[in-house]
Amino acid sequence: MTGFRVAYGGAQSLYKIRPDLTCLGKIIGGGLPVGAYGGKRSIMEQIAPRGPVYQAGTLSGNPIAMAAGIATLTEIKKPGFYELLDEKSGKLASGLAEAAREAGIKVSADRAGSMLGIFFTERKVTDYNSAKTSDLKMFSAFYRKMLEEGIYLAPSQFEALFVSSAHGTEHIERTIESAGKVMQDLKRI
Repeated sequence: MTGFRVAYGGAQSLYKIRPDLTCLGKIIGGGLPVGAYGGKRSIMEQIAPRGPVYQAGTLSGNPIAMAAGIATLTEIKKPGFYELLDEKSGKLASGLAEAAREAGIKVSADRAGSMLGIFFTERKVTDYNSAKTSDLKMFSAFYRKMLEEGIYLAPSQFEALFVSSAHGTEHIERTIESAGKVMQDLKRI
């Protein structure tokens, strides 16, 4: 899930983790149905034809998905790509937190690269247990009211929000503006 969203090398490069196995979903194909995995030689040698584990798929090597993947990798490799993405997601996270603060609503708005979340809790969310302290009714109201504003967010408190290179400054600003209106409405609940 973090592949290419937080850094070119994913979260493992950002947090300096050397995994045994890395799995990437459709992000590697520009959103098309494709996946990839790679890992330590001892694991990869288990895959046929060298090893006993057979792996195949209906869309394995699909030329359209491969072309989309190459195009995606080309775009994200361009200088400044991740810096701009980080700037956009930072602005969104801080804007959501500020909108809540101005309304007197306690939230934890945290992010890693272009992935972020907003939790209606006083605690900093660092794991599942701290995430469970969130006010789910408040999030549901926030979600519904943001939809009314024309802003579609992930419908679950526990799903990440993603900022992409397609989001322009106007999208970020409109989302923050809408969140400001919604937070003011929520303080009356």
